[in-house]
Amino acid sequence: MIGSNADGRFAPSPTGPLHLGNLRTALLAWLFARSQRARFLVRVEDLDRSRVRPGVEEAQLDDLRALGLDWDGAVERQSERMELYEEAIARLDAAGALYPCYCTRAEIRASASAPHGIAAADRYPGTCRELTKAERAEREASGRPPALRVRVGGARIAFEDRLVGHYEDEVDDFVVRRNDGAPAYQLAVVVDDADQGVGEVVRGADLLDSTPRQVLLARMLGLPVPSYAHVPLVLGPDGRRLAKRHGAVTLADRAALGEDPEEMLAWMALSLGLAGPGERQAGFRRRAARALRPRPLAA
Repeated sequence: MIGSNADGRFAPSPTGPLHLGNLRTALLAWLFARSQRARFLVRVEDLDRSRVRPGVEEAQLDDLRALGLDWDGAVERQSERMELYEEAIARLDAAGALYPCYCTRAEIRASASAPHGIAAADRYPGTCRELTKAERAEREASGRPPALRVRVGGARIAFEDRLVGHYEDEVDDFVVRRNDGAPAYQLAVVVDDADQGVGEVVRGADLLDSTPRQVLLARMLGLPVPSYAHVPLVLGPDGRRLAKRHGAVTLADRAALGEDPEEMLAWMALSLGLAGPGERQAGFRRRAARALRPRPLAA
């Protein structure tokens, strides 16, 4: 299958079983790509090796297969792509776009809560941006390893999202290499999507606020910026994001209750407005393909 600007992907982290919200996002990403005759890729985001659990990747792929979702080519793993990330970091560093940061998360939150601080606790207030050589040497001597941050300085980035519409936000100086030496998610996902030719990123709405950083980083690296579709999250009965605390939230959980994957697929399609009540797999696939296929522009 030839790649296109509609090529999509699903990129789970092998840290635990996929719940129905994750799988619904995978389904929509698959439908968006397949309805435009584009490739659908699977990438395993396993950079945080301390959280990767044996057997989880295989179980996640089995869940995708159980729903009838296929993909093109081999499954890619971030842990096997380290050279690409290091090359990108080297390019940013050569351009003078990076600086070492010695702050801990606790220090950043404390600064953000101060009267003069930034309101959002996860935004970086620029503490290490203008350190002198002597100040850096002092911090190095303390034995605290630095992260690497991009020098942004509050740029405002906007983009159009297929589902959310217009979105914009201010971008802080964000991390591209963690203080343990591992590439940060923000960098890895930008490099991966560009290298794999992903044209549309479909993912959960909880990642919406990180997207301006990724758009900016792609531009800084001279990489193509994909289009985005951030899917509303599946919520539990308490109104919070679906999680294992809500009980039977995985395919295996539902199978134990006597529900097969086809029933779960029909529920996902119904929740996305792509099927009617009681409509089974074959019917909703045909309807979804018609509904999601791009229409020619009017003359």
